[in-house]
Amino acid sequence: MILFPLEPPVDIDRDQAAQEAAKELSKSTYRDSGSLIERAFGEVMEWIGDLLDSLTGSSPNGHAGLAMLIGLLVLIMVVVLWRAGVLRTSHKTKSQAVFDTARPQSAAEYRALAEREAASGDFALAIRSRFRACVAELTERTVLDERPGRTAYEVVADASQAAPVLRDVLQPAALVFTEVVYGNRPGTPQRYAAVVAADDAARTARVTV
Repeated sequence: MILFPLEPPVDIDRDQAAQEAAKELSKSTYRDSGSLIERAFGEVMEWIGDLLDSLTGSSPNGHAGLAMLIGLLVLIMVVVLWRAGVLRTSHKTKSQAVFDTARPQSAAEYRALAEREAASGDFALAIRSRFRACVAELTERTVLDERPGRTAYEVVADASQAAPVLRDVLQPAALVFTEVVYGNRPGTPQRYAAVVAADDAARTARVTV
C-alpha cells in the first residue's frame, strides 16, 4: 500500500541545472549583501559546472542533484555572511546602546566621571563616560528625545536632523565610542579629545530644524 505518491524522476541536463542554480542565487536574498557576496558568487560559479556534472550524472533524479547543489551553495553563503558579520549586525546593534541603564546620570555627572577617568589614565572608560555626557547633554537640551537603546550612530543621525552643524563633530566621536567600547580598541588621549570636542559642541549647538 502506497501512502505517499511518488513523483516520477525528472531528467535535467547540465545547462538547465546551471540556469536554475544561477536563477536561485541571483535572488535579492543573496544580492543585497553587497560586493562581498558578489565576489563569492563569482568564485562559486567557476566550479559549479563540474559539480553539476557529478551530481546530475550520479543521481537518477536531476532535481535531487540540483537541490543538493543549491543547499550547498546556500550553506556557503551563510558562512560567508557570518564571517563578514552581516548576519550578526542586528544582534550587535542591539547590544551597542550608548547607555547600559534605564536611568542614566546627568550630563554633568558623566562629564565629571570622564575627567576623573582621564586623569587616572583610563582613556577607554573616559571615552565611554564623555560620550554619554555628550548624549545626555543633547537630551537635556531637547536636541534628542528620550529613547532607551539608542546607538552612537543613531545619536549622530537624530541629532544631525535637529542641528545639522553637529554632524561633522559627532561622527568621529561616535566612531571612537563604538570602536573603543564595543570593538576593544585602545583608548588614547587623541581619541578622547575627539569625544571631548563633540561634548563641547553639544553644549553650544543650536537647534535649527
